[in-house]
Amino acid sequence: MKVAVIGGGAAGFFAAINVKNNFPQAEVSLLEKSTKTLSKVKISGGGRCNVTNGSSSIRELSDAYPRGGKKMKSLLKVFSTPDTQEWFTSRGVPLYTQDDNRVFPTSNKSDSIIDCFMDEVQNLGILLRLQSSVQAINTIDDKIELVINDKEKEIYDKVIIATGGSPKKRGFDWLEAIGHEIIEPIPSLFTFNMPNEEIIKLMGVVSPNALVKIQGTKLKSSGPLLITHWGMSGPAILKLSAFGARELFDKDYTFSIQVNWINIQNHDLVFDELEKIGKENPKKGLSKIKPFKLPSRLWNFLIEKTDLDLEKPWGELGRKSFNRLVTHLTNDIYHVSGKTTFKEEFVTCGGISLADINFKTMESRKCKNLYFAGEVIDIDGITGGYNFQAAWTTAFVASKLQSIES
Repeated sequence: MKVAVIGGGAAGFFAAINVKNNFPQAEVSLLEKSTKTLSKVKISGGGRCNVTNGSSSIRELSDAYPRGGKKMKSLLKVFSTPDTQEWFTSRGVPLYTQDDNRVFPTSNKSDSIIDCFMDEVQNLGILLRLQSSVQAINTIDDKIELVINDKEKEIYDKVIIATGGSPKKRGFDWLEAIGHEIIEPIPSLFTFNMPNEEIIKLMGVVSPNALVKIQGTKLKSSGPLLITHWGMSGPAILKLSAFGARELFDKDYTFSIQVNWINIQNHDLVFDELEKIGKENPKKGLSKIKPFKLPSRLWNFLIEKTDLDLEKPWGELGRKSFNRLVTHLTNDIYHVSGKTTFKEEFVTCGGISLADINFKTMESRKCKNLYFAGEVIDIDGITGGYNFQAAWTTAFVASKLQSIES
């Protein structure tokens, strides 16, 4: 049996390796159009490779996918996060889980994952072919013909496509040509630009548990919020960008957000806490006591935004001043104008329509013996190892090369 896996990224390598493990006698070729492989693995997690997430709850994991969550729920029952960890540790790559549930190799180097894959490919006898660009797919009876580098034509029994996302729909033309519906690709996982907001002078400050809402929508997200020199980032913002990818694209990335810096939505509760501080510390200046464990620089910024003096004694605040402070703590408004890709980890939503894939096998419903894995599918996750887990899971299922008649 001849099998081709197209795409030398995370899903492609994982698929090829597992195909060879499942079918030792198969001739497996891994085709990559460029001269480099595993580029995203290399840069993920700041060069440490956030290989998966530490949660083992399938419900919790599936909730982390703005698109494709229901499909991932069924797929994760076949190959989930504990399986991923066992797969790597059994091949000499120990892992550890951070407090935020992100999982990394103990070496803290993505090279540990890359070296593992390269060793597996070599030891299993998988043919890695660089600069092999597939331009077209044709079906000949039950076999698949690949047109490579505009001239070579090769016949395979089974083909797995793991080419990743594309920033433009035209990147999927060759798959649309054989009948697949393509969901328009747009960015997911991005940070918010706020060029006209003074808060960017607080770059580096983290609010540990903020609640962020996008005005005029039902979109909201909570978690750590990082202030950057261009705007806002951190888990709360990135999660919001992923779940709101389509709506924010339609808004041309121009909108306003409401930030609740302390994630307490009861106005009276916040008011009472501030009033209590005032009664207990009437002579101390506002900047001397930080309510709700806010970072000093952020608290001072909010005081000044309320037009209050940093040294004004707590005991001199009236009801009106307390109310203004509550407003800035729980409903602080900022204007977003544009986006920035999260580090170098470009993630798209869009790709092959979920309706075109049999998720029991990852086989195309349009082309027999053709399978999909990874980000080429319209599945994407929030930050935290979820996108790599989707790659491992879909590739593992695809590598079984099963065919179930629809």
